[in-house]
Amino acid sequence: MEKPLVMLDKGTNCSSWNYCGQRLATGLLDGTLVIFDSLEPDSSTFTCTSRTKAHGASITKVIWVPPEYGDAVACICADGTLLLWEEVEEGPQLLKWKLCKLFESNATQVLDVQFGISLTSLKMVVAYSDGHVKVYELLDPLLLNKWQLQAEFQNVIDSVAMCGKASCLSASISWNPQISESHHSSFVLGFNSDLPQFNSSKVWEFDEAHQRWLPVAELALPGDKGDQVYAVAWAPNIGRPYEVIAVATCKGIALWHLGLNADTEGRLSVEKVALLSGHEGEVWQMEWDMSGMTLATTGSDGVVRLWQSNLNGVWHEQAALVSTS
Repeated sequence: MEKPLVMLDKGTNCSSWNYCGQRLATGLLDGTLVIFDSLEPDSSTFTCTSRTKAHGASITKVIWVPPEYGDAVACICADGTLLLWEEVEEGPQLLKWKLCKLFESNATQVLDVQFGISLTSLKMVVAYSDGHVKVYELLDPLLLNKWQLQAEFQNVIDSVAMCGKASCLSASISWNPQISESHHSSFVLGFNSDLPQFNSSKVWEFDEAHQRWLPVAELALPGDKGDQVYAVAWAPNIGRPYEVIAVATCKGIALWHLGLNADTEGRLSVEKVALLSGHEGEVWQMEWDMSGMTLATTGSDGVVRLWQSNLNGVWHEQAALVSTS
């Protein structure tokens, strides 16, 4: 019988993999943050190296900060709190995890958070249960507690359509992984809410000239704009003349091609190229491989499915991974 890579604690609620440092962070129902490391260079097994009581409420999501900015994770908690924990040195060969920033929310809960690297700084997008979005910018790359609110807006295309607070169950954010002078900072965002105009996934891009975030595309057909969005994932681009973004709704997983050049109104062209079906129930999480050629998805049915396209651009299920226990 094969030995498992890692044994997770009972009550593990979420996890996040750090590809750069070969580390795993997990969040527990009792609010504990657990870090696993591979202590031997060639070892394929992981050992718990830190166990920290991060918060009184359960941790619902953990996300690693980009490794260029140190060893740190963001924790979303069930009471709506957002925490940033950082690994710091305390004497020779002694590392300890410490709370470096607390983002409190009064009446709203944090639903998702994602980090994005631009040419000038680290940015953080936070989606809230009232349908609002906040973009923060790190003022000092060496101080993870120095964040400045850059923008706040609602996930709607037309500002005239802005309305009162939505009631959102979940949200999903995915940054454009491209970093270059020819690409503006951008991300895709979708909500699972009670207001249709908030739900559909929109691509937001930073307008350097006017220092503001603008919606440049909507990833939904006219009849699908009210569909609740469960997850989004922006694929790495290794030379395609378009971007690929996956959007999961109740109707399946839609794959979209997003144009690179805006029209006269500043909008990017969109084309729905596939609708993947196979999961029973909601799709909770989607991840692309580093080449942007394989999409991994999982959800309430407990199955991990891998999707690829053939040489003709037709997408199909490559594999399904089912738990034996």
